[in-house]
Amino acid sequence: MTTPLLELSAITHSFERPDGRKLKVLENINLNLAEGEIVSLLGKSGSGKSTLLRIISQLISPSEGSVAFHASEEQAKRVAMVFQTFALFPWLSVLENVELGLEALGVPEKEMRKRALAAIDLIGLDGYESAYPRELSGGMKQRVGFARALVVNPGLLLMDEPFSALDVLTAETLKTDFIDLWMEKKMPLKSVLMVTHNIEEAVLMSDRILIFASNPGRIAEEIRIDIPHPRDRQGSTFRDMVERIYQLMTTGLSRPQSQQGQRAGLAEPTIHDKLPRVSPNQIAGLVEALAGAPYYGRADLPALDHALQMGTDEILPIVESLGLFRFGEVAQGDITLTVAGRIFAEAGTQRRKEIFAEHLLQNVPLASYMYRVLYERPDKRAPRARFLTHLEDHMNEEEANEVLDAVTSWARYAELFAYHDNSESYSLENPD
Repeated sequence: MTTPLLELSAITHSFERPDGRKLKVLENINLNLAEGEIVSLLGKSGSGKSTLLRIISQLISPSEGSVAFHASEEQAKRVAMVFQTFALFPWLSVLENVELGLEALGVPEKEMRKRALAAIDLIGLDGYESAYPRELSGGMKQRVGFARALVVNPGLLLMDEPFSALDVLTAETLKTDFIDLWMEKKMPLKSVLMVTHNIEEAVLMSDRILIFASNPGRIAEEIRIDIPHPRDRQGSTFRDMVERIYQLMTTGLSRPQSQQGQRAGLAEPTIHDKLPRVSPNQIAGLVEALAGAPYYGRADLPALDHALQMGTDEILPIVESLGLFRFGEVAQGDITLTVAGRIFAEAGTQRRKEIFAEHLLQNVPLASYMYRVLYERPDKRAPRARFLTHLEDHMNEEEANEVLDAVTSWARYAELFAYHDNSESYSLENPD
């Protein structure tokens, strides 16, 4: 068996809470990365994928486990990263931004200039060497990010959602150019490890896809992509692979009830569950789209994703919300409106609010808990900190705020309870 370029063994990582307790974000990650392959990490936000990249790049150390490079050449052990945000220094030109990494390595000035110009030319920015970031489009800025990573001749390139901040057309062009350079072996890279939320992007670019589960982050599935480049997005093999991954990623998004009223095969939701950060308008919009032509209540998720021109990371949280509210059910990569979903789609504005409120109280324990706390207090009010403290017993501060923001948005739409931003408090009264 060929020795891997990179080997991760039993990586587990926890962050310390303010009260000293541990929050586990990664658990028992085992991964071998071979020379000559692109591997994508695919999963929901919060599953620890970006944390894993930072462990590999030695920005942070794992709580447990080891990271080992087995390459014999020193260059092959070098790691560079491309981030979602461009992270360019606005006061430096394109050339100066690209030279930064070489300057940190102590490369002589003449050699530094030669290598930086070569990287800029390779990535398609020849002629923009003297331009400043403010003069560049988003796609050009990200090309500078790629050039800055490649100029140090890394063996391993880590990419953390490198195309997500770009418009669709720009992202497609940059992906195609990257794959072309990779296939033509024009880059110094031995391997690439990429974090993405986009299923089509992962299938387009990867040799393997690792699907991450959450709470804590762990590898749930590994899929090998044996489709030759260039890959035809409309080809049946490509579409079948996308469909298969959709099915894997949507398993458990809907929570159908058994005849006894319990969630079949799924744990009961709790007050401290993480919730999708989706607005009521997005939920209503997807319900309406599904109820109308050409779907009439049932749609294939990849086809729906394509028709609505939404990325996977955009549509899956909305789909998850439909399952949470019992407005839709997901099975085998298809989403179907429930009876409640169809009634919601056909209802008028006020009736929709009433239906939404009923389903919010029935299916989101945190919402019913907050309502009960407010109802039982003499003044019908409670500070935001009251609920944050409870949530932070089970998640970090950022996650707790996101969960509370989600419930706040839903409760406001449902006119269930009010939130007063100035006093950071909730009440059963009408908003100020």
